[in-house]
Amino acid sequence: MKTNEELQKDVQDAIKWEPLLHAAEIGVIVKDGIVTLTGIVDNYYKKTEAENAAKKVGGVKAVVEKIEIQDAHHFIKNDSDIASDLVKSFSENLFLPHNNLTVKVEDGWVTLEGQLGWNYQKEMARKSATELRGVKGVINNISVQSESNSAVEKKHVENALARHWAINAKDITVSVSGNTVTLSGDVTSLYQKEEAARITWNTPGVAFVKNELIVDYNYSFIA
Repeated sequence: MKTNEELQKDVQDAIKWEPLLHAAEIGVIVKDGIVTLTGIVDNYYKKTEAENAAKKVGGVKAVVEKIEIQDAHHFIKNDSDIASDLVKSFSENLFLPHNNLTVKVEDGWVTLEGQLGWNYQKEMARKSATELRGVKGVINNISVQSESNSAVEKKHVENALARHWAINAKDITVSVSGNTVTLSGDVTSLYQKEEAARITWNTPGVAFVKNELIVDYNYSFIA
């Protein structure tokens, strides 16, 4: 069992361990598995890195992210420049069908739309946006339409989950209906929940994933 104080320290240590974040002033507040992150960083990528570091800690059920972005040199990039940089980044990526994507930027917030054949391509597009200077946030509305019309093989998903070192596949139930996969059961961290979905998305033929996994962890509810 973990106390709120123990989980707080674990999250703080995880954030400090990240090379890009060790000097960042990020506050961590914990209550019964819910982690709230506060502070200031100089770009959106660091903001997402802090969130990802917190998710990987065992016992974290949810992350509330209140980190602000303030460029240390007060650098401001206008929306047109951000959009232009992102379109260029997409066009130079050999693994991304950029003609299927549209980009909208409003007050530093990037909205991605379009249709791709694989979820890893959707994540690739999102990551490209997070790494651009001037970006304040990313809304990823890209849909995934599998290039395979064959029904998903349940065993393929189960085997892929079983191969992952951080996931106890025995605690996860996989249900398949056509091209839709439903995951249910218990995991011990938000990271495991999201990793299970990511792995499932990589299975040929998957068009939709219902992630019903529950982050279950024993807590001692004291400060």
